[in-house]
Amino acid sequence: MAVYTRLGSEDMAGIIAAFDVGTLVSAKGIAEGVSNSNWLIETQDTNGEARRFILTMYETRTDISDLPFFLGLLDHLAAKQCPVPRTIHDRDGASYRLHEGKALALIEFLPGVSVSEPTAGQARAVGAALAQVHLAAADFPDARENSMGLKAWQELLGACGHDGLESIDPDLARLVEHELPLIASHWPSNLPRGVIHADLFPDNVLMLGDKVTGLIDFYFACTDVTAYDIAVTHAAWCFNADGTHFQPELSGALLEGYEAVRPLLPEERAALPILARAAAMRFLATRAYDLMNTPDDALVTPKDPMAFARRLQFYADAANEGIFVR
Repeated sequence: MAVYTRLGSEDMAGIIAAFDVGTLVSAKGIAEGVSNSNWLIETQDTNGEARRFILTMYETRTDISDLPFFLGLLDHLAAKQCPVPRTIHDRDGASYRLHEGKALALIEFLPGVSVSEPTAGQARAVGAALAQVHLAAADFPDARENSMGLKAWQELLGACGHDGLESIDPDLARLVEHELPLIASHWPSNLPRGVIHADLFPDNVLMLGDKVTGLIDFYFACTDVTAYDIAVTHAAWCFNADGTHFQPELSGALLEGYEAVRPLLPEERAALPILARAAAMRFLATRAYDLMNTPDDALVTPKDPMAFARRLQFYADAANEGIFVR
């Protein structure tokens, strides 16, 4: 379970009392996610009606100084009718609070479920929702550097070391040492930039049937190459979980859905093969590092970096570049 910080019932009740959302009824840890502690909160208002929220406590990977960007972005997108949760401001109007030195925020609960085996219709809807976010964020006034960009991958993989990567898989160090400098030297510098989600995995999308009801977990959102966000989403949605099987019908539907809302420039489409390799490297890096550094008492199971090593190998194969050709 992704709850790194444990809160007692009195602490939790005091936290919720700072918001005008009713009386705390229950707080349940949420298993999904690996970076922050999350709880599903249920309250009861003065009319006896039940209400639900998500409480997030930000752990070491989230810098408190970034929260105005993350939470302001949610409010900006929600105001433009994007399917994202609103931030619940406290009684003083603040979008987040501090508890024993850690920041926390209360977020609107949205209906829907995360899918584990998406259909083409669901992938198409996600592509369209991502394009909607890119367009709606175009006039968001704030900017944030990508803290999980190329430099971060180099640092994380360097911390794992050659031997550490080989301890995960005998061929992993060789793959990383070949691909990482290649990605760095071919990173496109002339593509449109904007605010991107940067982590749009199926567990960060809520759906009812083929309808997207919520895009959540914007805590890696940043200002970067817009097409890179498409590549991240493609890597997250278009393979089975362990990366052993590419699903072309999902790939075609995802890109189709995106372009129905925001058509890609020719140079953006041409860059997708290298951006997809970069996306796979990004998650390979964080997963490898987390696998080697997750505390033994953390209630979270580290994710397999090899699932993205396999995606990286797929994208690096010249025979597969045609998947991005219209």
